[in-house]
Amino acid sequence: MIWKRSAVLRFYSVCGLLLQAAASKNKVKGSQGQFPLTQNVTVVEGGTAILTCRVDQNDNTSLQWSNPAQQTLYFDDKKALRDNRIELVRASWHELSISVSDVSLSDEGQYTCSLFTMPVKTSKAYLTVLGVPEKPQISGFSSPVMEGDLMQLTCKTSGSKPAADIRWFKNDKEIKDVKYLKEEDANRKTFTVSSTLDFRVDRSDDGVAVICRVDHESLNATPQVAMQVLEIHYTPSVKIIPSTPFPQEGQPLILTCESKGKPLPEPVLWTKDGGELPDPDRMVVSGRELNILFLNKTDNGTYRCEATNTIGQSSAEYVLIVHDPNALAGQAGPDHALIGGIVAVVVFVTLCSIFLLGRYLARHKGTYLTNEAKGAEDAPDADTAIINAEGSQVNAEEKKEYFI
Repeated sequence: MIWKRSAVLRFYSVCGLLLQAAASKNKVKGSQGQFPLTQNVTVVEGGTAILTCRVDQNDNTSLQWSNPAQQTLYFDDKKALRDNRIELVRASWHELSISVSDVSLSDEGQYTCSLFTMPVKTSKAYLTVLGVPEKPQISGFSSPVMEGDLMQLTCKTSGSKPAADIRWFKNDKEIKDVKYLKEEDANRKTFTVSSTLDFRVDRSDDGVAVICRVDHESLNATPQVAMQVLEIHYTPSVKIIPSTPFPQEGQPLILTCESKGKPLPEPVLWTKDGGELPDPDRMVVSGRELNILFLNKTDNGTYRCEATNTIGQSSAEYVLIVHDPNALAGQAGPDHALIGGIVAVVVFVTLCSIFLLGRYLARHKGTYLTNEAKGAEDAPDADTAIINAEGSQVNAEEKKEYFI
């Protein structure tokens, strides 16, 4: 009995092994057309990455996602790693998708999707994490800057991966001649980038905005910028503007001293011929204006406006010539002598033309009469004269007469 029972157990065991082998053989044969498909993923640091693994043909074979450290994240719909950032998106026999939120630089690497056939088939997906550059900072500006000084501005940004690009703009025009430096950060993943701009300033740079712009693929075409408004101090520039171009005796005159500078020059100093104004009762200074009442010949001379600020001094001069109103009126009227001269020339040319034309006509008329008269001088009557005149025309070309 014992022998019979052992034989029966041995028989079932052999049958089980054969059935198992047959099942395994069929599974391998059916799995030959099964391949997991994945795609590389790029995500900005702090964003969410979706990892998807698909199988077009699957006979209920399990799928699994594992991280670069070969730790299983999900086995079918079962979570294997305790990480609250990792969630299941979709699980079926044809797809296993998971999400990784709040992605950090340490999450970057190669992820593996495994299809548990015989043998196991895998597909790799590389997760790239972009490091977002920090807001740029401009250094090197100390206000104020004197006209003619050399200015050096430096723009710096950290945390970019890959290294960010820095561009400079002044008055919305890009400046190309700059220095660029790239350094790897302590984490050996991100970069600190700096750019230095050197230029010599002048008064036209006062109030101008210099912009440092950081371009990076993680910024979604919206660059980060830093701006520095320049403050330039410079010596005054001075110009005197008269209220009338032709000052006349007895009329008032206002001379305006237009001065520009930074700091603004205030007040201005008026002088005449290198000294003080000679007649304070008629020459009144009001701010930047010099008012001269009732001009006369004694006011002729050189007037000087002087403007001063903390940077320097500048001046301008105006030579005043007081005109006689009557003289100006005469100059303003028509020049009768000039008009008379022009009329005389026109009349003379016309008379000469008439005289020459008359002489020309007289010459041709005399020649005609002379030819007609030939042969008619000795004719007894009119008919004979006509016959003689016609006969004389035969040799007219040889017998022409000319008057000089």
